[in-house]
Amino acid sequence: MDKNIGKKLDGRYEITELIGEGGMADVYKAVDVVDNKVVAVKILKKEFAESEEFLRRFRNESKAIAVLSHPNIVKIYDVGFSEKIQFIVMEYIDGITLKEYMENERVLSWKDSVHFVTQILRALQHAHERGIVHRDIKPQNIMMFTDGTIKVMDFGIAKFAREEGKTATDQAIGTVHYISPEQARGDITDAKSDLYSVGVMLYEMLTGQKPFDTDNPVSIAVMHMHNIAELPRRINPDIPLPLEEIIVHAMEKNPADRYQTALEMLRDIDRFKADPDVHFGYITNQPEQDMKTRYFSAVTEEVPDDFPEEDYTNGNDEIYSENDVYDDTYDEDYSDFEEEPEKKKSLFVPVLSAVTVVVIMVAVFFIATLIKNVFTEDKTTSSEFAMPNLVGMDYNQAVEAYPKLDIQVESTEWSELEKDKIFYQSVPEGDGVKKGERIKVKVSLGAKTVKVPNVINYHYKTAEEALRADGLEVEFKYQENNDVEEEIVFDTEPGALEEVTPGTTVLVYVSKGKDVEEIEMESFIGKKIEDAKVQCGIWGLSVRTEKKDSGKPEGTILEQSIEEGEKVPADSTITFVVSTGKEPEGTVDMTFYFPGESTGRFTISGYQNNVKIFESFTLSADYSKENPISVTGKGNDVEVTMVLTNLSNNMTAVLGKYTMDFEEGTFSTISEDIDLAFITVDGMYKEPEPEPAPTPAPQPEPEPEPETEAPQADDENSDDSASEDGEEE
Repeated sequence: MDKNIGKKLDGRYEITELIGEGGMADVYKAVDVVDNKVVAVKILKKEFAESEEFLRRFRNESKAIAVLSHPNIVKIYDVGFSEKIQFIVMEYIDGITLKEYMENERVLSWKDSVHFVTQILRALQHAHERGIVHRDIKPQNIMMFTDGTIKVMDFGIAKFAREEGKTATDQAIGTVHYISPEQARGDITDAKSDLYSVGVMLYEMLTGQKPFDTDNPVSIAVMHMHNIAELPRRINPDIPLPLEEIIVHAMEKNPADRYQTALEMLRDIDRFKADPDVHFGYITNQPEQDMKTRYFSAVTEEVPDDFPEEDYTNGNDEIYSENDVYDDTYDEDYSDFEEEPEKKKSLFVPVLSAVTVVVIMVAVFFIATLIKNVFTEDKTTSSEFAMPNLVGMDYNQAVEAYPKLDIQVESTEWSELEKDKIFYQSVPEGDGVKKGERIKVKVSLGAKTVKVPNVINYHYKTAEEALRADGLEVEFKYQENNDVEEEIVFDTEPGALEEVTPGTTVLVYVSKGKDVEEIEMESFIGKKIEDAKVQCGIWGLSVRTEKKDSGKPEGTILEQSIEEGEKVPADSTITFVVSTGKEPEGTVDMTFYFPGESTGRFTISGYQNNVKIFESFTLSADYSKENPISVTGKGNDVEVTMVLTNLSNNMTAVLGKYTMDFEEGTFSTISEDIDLAFITVDGMYKEPEPEPAPTPAPQPEPEPEPETEAPQADDENSDDSASEDGEEE
């Protein structure tokens, strides 16, 4: 069992298992018992720990590397030194190496390749600005999360194994497949050496093979110094031409000819992403059809007799000085290298070389003849020729290259191209032109740039205002920093005063202050979610959001999962329910009790702002006095007027006014008079009035009775009567 497993370094880093072995150090998984998190601990091997000079360099460089703070760099948490043990405590990455991913995928798409390389270059730019060169960029030293995020490991570690006073060849270090020419020669290396290694990795991602690869690591190193790699598009024609140019420029043998900074390479990648047809001009005077088939030289495996081999090989395709045994990848197997017996020399290589020279000479003569026919006067052919592509060329170079054309500047403007580069030509490429024809071009003044304001030590709100005032976008990153007060900016990416194009997103690092054990939650209800995220980011809280329809403005916090005043650990997660700004829909259930004396058939309608939003079915007061209804609508705290209609006479009256919350399904009464409403619409039962007594019919007057003659008496009597009558008359 490893003797280090079970130890607790500095009383806080408890080692649990060995996860990697290298020439210079062993890497262990450990638990930081103080912060209760998993870390990786790199412990220096005994043979290095016994060298005072090496320890001094290791200590100084480790402290320098510990200041690196970037999303794409594995963080150094602590460095420990004692008489018995020296170690570095790092961020533990639960992922795979980029090497493993590349081996699994074999050939990567250009989009994935650019995605990975962009993150690597950002990490390098951050380190280079602080004077730290990696010197061992390779897929084995790059970790990848499942979401495609890249983390570069072991910044500057390779420098530790270099000792002053050695010969140039003794100072060479690095993995041979990705080593720069100057590094292979043992020359002084700087940021441009890292960029060469990035170019090699991009070559391998897009082609599925390394630019130089043999069984002999010394041969590979020599190829990096002297040979030119086969153009990537000959191996994989699907590679975009601008990416091939970027690779070629990054892998220039002379450091002065390649990219000078990671930022320069990033800018070219950004230009390519914005315009896939951009032409950089790094592969000069090569028509596109020739670029697909061109290669520079045959790969040779011969090693110069005077090239020292005994200090350079270890059987793992790597180059080291006699003390340089470092390669802290987690998964490589280190075994002793056994030299192959010297092979018997063959005449095949000289014969093949001679044939190759003849073929190249014939090809050069043929191409020169074609160029002569196009750009010199040929009395036997037409004076018209195809218009070349000037876009991307330097104006002065274009004038010199095409003397037959009268190239004149129409205007100079700001553009994405470098200063003096042509970005427009009046005659399209391929159209017929004649000698002396005037061609108007537009020439770039260079990319319009702004300098990133120096906002270090600003409050993050003030820093945001300053950056946005210069046309820059802002993204905050909150980190613990015991030396900087809470909410104060301590770094930016890109750095202060660096020139960038307007619209560039600046990553602003904001201090969370000292470690916070617990925080007391405050209420964010009614506040904007953006403000809550900023404050929670400062505290270290993770934020989740859920959306909910509400009449509140969009982005307003309606609820929070951690109540006001509750104390929680700083690494907790809080969930906010946030308004969508859309009026919520819902139903409010109500019950109307009709008066006991009510009678008839009715309907109840609801009005919001004088607009009918609801109407009930027919309700019979004779059938039921208890009438439940469901009002459907939108909004919170909505005033709804309920109106009663008597279907027998169409009379209406207000039952009452109510405040309804359709989101919660509740209501409250503002005013209500149901009895009055029924009385108003004549909906109450009435007792029938008694019927009046019948009037007697008028009685007819009796008719007079007719006179009747008296009965006749005897004559005597009759005479007496008559005489009496006569006397009366």
